Amino acid sequence: MKGSIRNAAALLGFMTGLMLIAVPPPAVAEAAPRLQVFFASDFTDQEYQKKAYSKVASLWTMPVEMPPEGNKAVVIVVIRRNGEGADVRLHMESGSQAWDDAALAAVQDSLPFAALPAGYGRDSVEVHFHFIFTE
Repeated sequence: MKGSIRNAAALLGFMTGLMLIAVPPPAVAEAAPRLQVFFASDFTDQEYQKKAYSKVASLWTMPVEMPPEGNKAVVIVVIRRNGEGADVRLHMESGSQAWDDAALAAVQDSLPFAALPAGYGRDSVEVHFHFIFTE
């Protein structure tokens, strides 16, 4: 009987050890890139905005070198009525040349965008793409 209790206790201790090993450690928050897009306030076509965002996001290649946490690159482009881009420029540097280059390339490689909606009253719209690195 004592041997059975001892074996059961040893087995329980072994199983407890297995359960502790099997439980994954708490998730560690990882730094993550984010892309935000801002159109001129009078441009309200959300479908167009989503498509422009998706096009740039799909062409954004993450560089190996990240900027300091919380920094961002801001790329500004003026989209003309026909969708062509004009005046594409890096407006704010992130502190990482590789990050800035990748952000600028994503917007440049997205050109041209779709033609502006017929109901939009201007000949162009200014768009700001924010490539942010946060933890």
